Amino acid sequence: MQKPYLYKSKAYKRNDTATIEVDTLELSRLILEGKNIRFEELRCEEQKLTFNTLCQKLKEYIQIETFNQDTLKTLNLYNNTIGYNNADGILADKNHFPGIDMVKFGENISVIHKRATFDHISIFEVYEKTAEVFKDYYEYEEIQGTDRKKIEKIPEAAFREAIANALIHRAWDMDSQIKVSMFDDRIEIISPGGLPSGITEDEYLSGKLSILRNRNLANVFYRLGFVEIFGTGITRIKQLYEEGLMKPDFEVSENTIKIVLPVFEKNLNLTEDERKIYKILSRTMLKSISEIAPYAPFGKSKTTQLLKDMGKKGVVKIEGRGRGTKYMIK
Repeated sequence: MQKPYLYKSKAYKRNDTATIEVDTLELSRLILEGKNIRFEELRCEEQKLTFNTLCQKLKEYIQIETFNQDTLKTLNLYNNTIGYNNADGILADKNHFPGIDMVKFGENISVIHKRATFDHISIFEVYEKTAEVFKDYYEYEEIQGTDRKKIEKIPEAAFREAIANALIHRAWDMDSQIKVSMFDDRIEIISPGGLPSGITEDEYLSGKLSILRNRNLANVFYRLGFVEIFGTGITRIKQLYEEGLMKPDFEVSENTIKIVLPVFEKNLNLTEDERKIYKILSRTMLKSISEIAPYAPFGKSKTTQLLKDMGKKGVVKIEGRGRGTKYMIK
């Protein structure tokens, strides 16, 4: 119970069946955990901070009239003993904390169309700038009659939820950026820091249990209405893809959490077998039956028939004849 537990002046942890020495970062985390202190509650290295962005958001979303030191105390961002804490620093206009690194790739990872990095600024500014880059590539307007309709290739609400979760649940004691990789068919968001202690991967993915690593940051995001504080983020992302053919994917490792948001395609009454073929086709733009068949759980004849059926439904485009026939998602 009294973390860290030392043996001959060294701290250890269990790793499967082995006992290994912890590194410096994990030792500092154990010390804080033993004192029931979180990283965001520690005194911020910088004490000359400004909060114009935070002030603006509070006035805009909850109509707060006066912003001063008492406001920060109410939000658990300041106390008379230590001054500004790390949560305060993360919210400040200028700070030393890492942000988000975004890359838009072309046909492969060697082709980069855009690179945008948002560092050392208020977490709210990071959040908004990231959303602006998202809109440039995954939203467009379509004229339908006399009306203009906004088309979202990926649900903006799902993207905002994923980014907000990455920002408020990440491990801020790691000097590493959140990575956002944008592709034509998906977005991958990788957040530093695995799951906090006390929650399993199943509990995290199912929404059965929520443990806040940064409760003060989460509280501010909740008060502004950007997130639900009760751990509904993953569930909400899944709900936004309920009618989608491809579903979001979640990967949890010891030091990262990865969320994959695919381009939204409605399920056009595809059968279970047709969905399997669709997933194979989604990996590349154009394929022949000889390239598809090895990955399909059916014989070559059935795979060909499924592709023809999907062509009739308008989901697959078929080009060429005979052995030169190619199939692609329409």
